[in-house]
Amino acid sequence: MRKLDSKIAVVTGGSSGIGLAIAERFINEGATVYITGRRMAELEAAARKLGDKARVFQGDVSDLDSLGRLFAAVEKEEGRLDILVANAGVIASSPIREATEAHYDRMFDVNVKGAYFTVQKALPLMRAGGSIVLVSSCLATKGFPGHSVYNATKAAIRSLVRTAAAELVSDGIRVNTLSPGPVDTPIIEGQVGSPEAAEAFRKQAATHVPLGRIGRPEELAAAALFLASDESSFSTGMDLVIDGGMTQL
Repeated sequence: MRKLDSKIAVVTGGSSGIGLAIAERFINEGATVYITGRRMAELEAAARKLGDKARVFQGDVSDLDSLGRLFAAVEKEEGRLDILVANAGVIASSPIREATEAHYDRMFDVNVKGAYFTVQKALPLMRAGGSIVLVSSCLATKGFPGHSVYNATKAAIRSLVRTAAAELVSDGIRVNTLSPGPVDTPIIEGQVGSPEAAEAFRKQAATHVPLGRIGRPEELAAAALFLASDESSFSTGMDLVIDGGMTQL
C-alpha cells in the first residue's frame, strides 16, 4: 500500500520547482493532486508530466475570490480535502534603504496573505487526519542582507503554523512547516536573469551549505511526503528544515 492511497491533495505553486516535485511524489504515492499557478501554459506542461491523477487550477493565491473558486471546485469534484501544501511564493531582493511599497506588498500579499487564506479556505473541506504543510524558508531565521522583506514573510509563516497547529489540534488536523534551504529550481533563473548568472548563483549558494551543494526538488518532496502522511502522525507545529545544515551547523 502506498502512503497516500486515495488521498486528495492541493499543492499551490505546483507547476514548477519544489511544488511540482511534491505533486509528482504525492501522485506516485497514490494521491489525486490539484496543482495551482498563475500561468496556464506551465500548468498544462506540468499536468502532462504528472498524468491523469493531476488536476490543474489557474489562479492567484493572493486573490481571495480565486481561492474560493479553487476549493469550491475541490468540494464539487472530490467532496473533501486530506492534504494541503501551501507552497506558492515569490522572492525578490532589495536593501532596506531601497525597498519600495510595491516590493513589500507583493511579497506579503503572496507569501503571507496568500498562505493564510489558503489555509482558511481549505479548512471546511478537511477532517480529522488531515495534514497541512506550509512552506517557509531557512532564511526565516537568518539576517541575510538584501532579503529583509522575504525573510520577514517566511518568519510570519513559521509563526502562523504554530498558532494554526494549536487551534486545529482538537479537530485532528496537523499543521507543520517545511523550510528549504537553497534548492535548484527555475526560480533561480527568474531571480538573476541569465543561465550564466544562475550557474554562478548556484555555486555561490553552495558555499553557504555545509553539505557543499544546493538541494534538489525531490529532496524537499520526500520531506513534504513525511509531513503529509501518517509517517509524521506525532508531529504538529514543527519546522522541518531541509537546508544541508546551512542554519543548523
